[in-house]
Amino acid sequence: MDITGSGVRVRQLQILREVMRSGSERLAAQVLRITQPAVSQNVKQLEEAIGFALFRRENNRLIPTAKAWEFLRTIDAAFAGLDRIGPSIEFLRNNDTRLIGIAAPSAFSFVTLPRVVKRLREKSRSYAVQVKTGTYQQIAEHVLNGRVDLGISRLPIDERILDWMPIGSATNVCLFLQNHRFAMQEMVTAEDLIGEAIIDIDPQFASHQMSVNALRYIGAAPEIVVEYDSNGHDIGFVTAGIGVSITNEIVAKEYANFGIEFRPFHPGAVYHYVVVWQKDRKLSDSLRFAAEQLAMAPTDQPA
Repeated sequence: MDITGSGVRVRQLQILREVMRSGSERLAAQVLRITQPAVSQNVKQLEEAIGFALFRRENNRLIPTAKAWEFLRTIDAAFAGLDRIGPSIEFLRNNDTRLIGIAAPSAFSFVTLPRVVKRLREKSRSYAVQVKTGTYQQIAEHVLNGRVDLGISRLPIDERILDWMPIGSATNVCLFLQNHRFAMQEMVTAEDLIGEAIIDIDPQFASHQMSVNALRYIGAAPEIVVEYDSNGHDIGFVTAGIGVSITNEIVAKEYANFGIEFRPFHPGAVYHYVVVWQKDRKLSDSLRFAAEQLAMAPTDQPA
């Protein structure tokens, strides 16, 4: 098969790749189960097609040129995708999916997604997962455009274009270091935030409404020291002792290994998390399993 517009054949690239890997035309011929003259002829034809030398000879040895090594990197990147075609065909024959795309807020990369990937790999070592992060709107777009198979999102969603499975509900909590004064309280209120440095999410998010607007309602000016735009970006600032943050308990559980605590925050809201996929899409066995694991993972973590 020719590569359009280049005069280069895929077979020539396969032969070049093997020559450079094995270090000689003779060994490459043995691996490829062809004659050594056939290897030499294909390499020569490839050099003529691309217009530059790939090897120089020293004491009957082939020494790849600098351009050859650069060319090999491009070839390897291209063949990496081709190497996955065979296993993918086998999975599709069995009505299954090998590469599973999942979109979720970046916070879910701390616990939930690693746990789900581990369970998938325990089920079959052949499964691979592609993760994309973003806002809930971006996650919906990833799912609708087919860039991923599944997404973690929150209600409400447009049920005309998305199907969903429930994960669980969560209310607002305040995040803080373990030795913070809030650790002695059962609940943190807007009044408690007076004088506290706040790590605040972008105003478009409900958590902002719960904390900052609640402070302004009681006549206090919030001391916002850091503003971030995506769930998961606050934990580093909290663990550095810069301030406290308002999130919800499902996201807070993702931070279990960061040495922080959280308490219910009032006033708060209720968030309903769901796994989403394209409307009326028939999920393969692996996607159904992945969706079920995503639904279970955040809620089977200890509080």
